[in-house]
Amino acid sequence: MSGATTGEGGVTSAPTAAELEEMTPEQLARLAGDLDDVDVQHNAPKFPVPGTRAEKRAERAVAGWFTLSALSALAFVIAFIWWPHEYVAPDQPGYRMYSLYTPVVGVTFGLAVLALGIGVISYVKKFFPSEVSVQQRHDGPSDEVARRTVMAQLAAAGKDTTIARRTVIKRSAGAAAGLFGIGLGIAAIGPLIRNPWKDGPNSPLWITGWKSTNGETVYMRADTGDLEDIRRVRPEDMEPGSMQTVFPYRLSEQHDEEALIKAQKAGDAPVMLIRLRPGTKVVKRAGQENFNYGDYYAFSKICTHLGCPTSLYEAQDNRILCPCHQSQFLATEYARPVFGPATRALPQLPITVDDEGYFIATSDFHEAVGPAFWERRS
Repeated sequence: MSGATTGEGGVTSAPTAAELEEMTPEQLARLAGDLDDVDVQHNAPKFPVPGTRAEKRAERAVAGWFTLSALSALAFVIAFIWWPHEYVAPDQPGYRMYSLYTPVVGVTFGLAVLALGIGVISYVKKFFPSEVSVQQRHDGPSDEVARRTVMAQLAAAGKDTTIARRTVIKRSAGAAAGLFGIGLGIAAIGPLIRNPWKDGPNSPLWITGWKSTNGETVYMRADTGDLEDIRRVRPEDMEPGSMQTVFPYRLSEQHDEEALIKAQKAGDAPVMLIRLRPGTKVVKRAGQENFNYGDYYAFSKICTHLGCPTSLYEAQDNRILCPCHQSQFLATEYARPVFGPATRALPQLPITVDDEGYFIATSDFHEAVGPAFWERRS
């Protein structure tokens, strides 16, 4: 081989800089193998005769996967940007389209990734030469000769895999990779552009089922397990040091099964109604001094850490416990966190009793329910 010499033991020595400049890409590629002690035992192209029907079928199959990936990525971009994504209540027009947003985005993105991966694997299996090589590994960094020859070896590999002359595969793969990259960029930037608070005080993340509509009274309903068994809660229904879970209820919903289900299924609806022992010392939050009714306090049941239900109440030390990650909130101090990963107090629901002696909500929560919020409304 021009520009290289073989010394003792059959080891190829590196050429000089002048010899390296005179070598062809094919010679550089062979030199890369010799310098790395690579012994090619077998190397045969998958299609020795170009242009056969089998080769065309294989090429169309690979291009088909890349095309499917490109179309899926394009569908993902379109769905992510233009599909109706803003919250629509189950009883409102457009709810079905809204409910399909997440499945459509997930399926199109997943199909784009899957088809792109299958296309790459299929191309490698169908067109890469069948090669068996043995190499002796060496420690230490690579020198200039190694870097030059490796690049030539990569170029030779590209030539051996015939990618240069496969226009259909190159275009479909480029479209798939390009659209997939655009989709990733839009998915990363999209959440920074959309504003969930654009409707101000009427934004969906601010409003729960405890908000009064058209001035209608919102009662506290006990969870009996029977949708038709409607029991509004009275103060005398609870013993000192007890707790029960309640849900919003309106008289207009009495025979509306869908509305009753919605009130109990909504993720931000459950509330813990707690009756403290008489004489218990309480520290109230500034601006929320009148949110309680006597010894009765109502807090959102949704943990402010990751949204688990705070299902446990210890009457002895007045602690509300979240069983998921062991956050603890002190009921006698506006449900502020005193242990665990939660850093925000449970939102308190302002309550009172109406003329008939039933608990009612005087307004919706004054802050967002659930985790990862730091905004508060004045």
